[in-house]
Amino acid sequence: MMMVRRRPVPGWPAVLGADGVLLRPYQRADADAWVALRRRNEQWLTPWEPTPPRSWADANSAAGFRLVHTAQRRAGLRGDAMTFAVCLREDGGERLVGHLNLGNIVRRAFCSTFAGYWVDHRVAGRGVMPTALALAVDHAFGPGGLHRVEVNIRPENTASRRVVEKLGFREEAHHPRYLHIDGAWRDHVGYALTTEDLHDEGGLLARWRRTRDRADTGPGPAEIK
Repeated sequence: MMMVRRRPVPGWPAVLGADGVLLRPYQRADADAWVALRRRNEQWLTPWEPTPPRSWADANSAAGFRLVHTAQRRAGLRGDAMTFAVCLREDGGERLVGHLNLGNIVRRAFCSTFAGYWVDHRVAGRGVMPTALALAVDHAFGPGGLHRVEVNIRPENTASRRVVEKLGFREEAHHPRYLHIDGAWRDHVGYALTTEDLHDEGGLLARWRRTRDRADTGPGPAEIK
């Protein structure tokens, strides 16, 4: 029987980390933590996620995780997506707190991907997701060999919009009735970055750290108005 050797996928699998945030591929052992996290965040996530084909409890069960994990692995092997568990490093271990996906990867003349993400409401506002997205974008533009990352967000989702705006994503478009979210077709705002946007920036993580540090220290004397 002839063995078919699968061509390696640029940049995948990958483990990324900075500033206490860890991105890695999901593992089967993540099932219990994923189920608990998703069920705890039902009210927080439902308004912003694709309408599920069944109840939230069923979709976010151990069986639901197995279906999602299998689909993620296959997409990664095909080079269609890079799906990361977002974890916090603490007390010598790690804690699952969210999810980040670089999906719909198209190469050749397009070399683009769409980013989607969510985070536990208990760590929202602590800089976890901007750090995670910055890590993923730098990886996509580096080992991943991509040129463009897009993020599409409901106009009302101010928390998610703050993530991309903190990172300097460019607002490019308004997409009427773009995705079926929470029971209806919802408009989305389109944001994007290309490799050229980070020229001389040292990468998106470096840009984010500078932005975060300025916010932490407050304005200098020349900036006070």
